[in-house]
Amino acid sequence: MNVREYSLSDLDALRNIHARQSFDYQFPDLENPLFVSKLIQEDTKGQITMGALARVTCEIYLLADPDRDTPRQRLTNLISLHSAAASDLLRKGLEDAHAWIPPKIARRFGRRLTQLGWVRDDAWTPYSIRLRSS
Repeated sequence: MNVREYSLSDLDALRNIHARQSFDYQFPDLENPLFVSKLIQEDTKGQITMGALARVTCEIYLLADPDRDTPRQRLTNLISLHSAAASDLLRKGLEDAHAWIPPKIARRFGRRLTQLGWVRDDAWTPYSIRLRSS
């Protein structure tokens, strides 16, 4: 097996693999600069067996003083900050943001996020990894 960088000539093979997987998501735009790593694995005959495509996304944190203002004012402030943050991320070229909500506030705060356009995605099971240099 050989691992190498993606090249445009790999596109059709990757599209074919994607279609045969039958997963419910569109094939990604590999020309998008948010794809910062595109690796291909080939067998001994040079046939593509896999691709690992890494796209930059954003994890967003909200730090809000729980002792400040009334709940209504905090909501007004959240809406204002949310709008500014979304615009800032778009200006910087990002396409999405993700938030992990502590269980003790997930139900209540999740409703607020839904009102702001966020979607709880339980359809896909998230995994994460902390990368460490060897």
